Amino acid sequence: QVQLVESGGGLVQPGGSLRLSCAASGSIFIISAMGWYRQAPGKERELVAVRTNGGRIDYADSVKDRFTISRDNAKKTVDLQMNSLEPEDTAVYYCYAKILTPGGVRSQDYWGQGTQVTVSS
Repeated sequence: QVQLVESGGGLVQPGGSLRLSCAASGSIFIISAMGWYRQAPGKERELVAVRTNGGRIDYADSVKDRFTISRDNAKKTVDLQMNSLEPEDTAVYYCYAKILTPGGVRSQDYWGQGTQVTVSS
């Protein structure tokens, strides 16, 4: 069984900063990618930032130069530093990981429970 547990959401004023953290635990053999998605009310879930084991990082165009993703492979954690936050960043943020479990045939996608980020004055 695999769990992704997020922390760090909250309410922040426009222009402010927040840091999200996520830790993976459970029966894990390989984590090939970890990152963050978000879903705003009435919108589809979208990629925010994902980092693969090979070091590739994908950012949504809307967050480039404002958000920074970092991973600690040994600790099985991923963080998202969010600066210069805008009201449009308001959403539920979900931790994501592509994980191969022991004995598994292929990697599967896992999700955290989500953490609310609200940017408002």
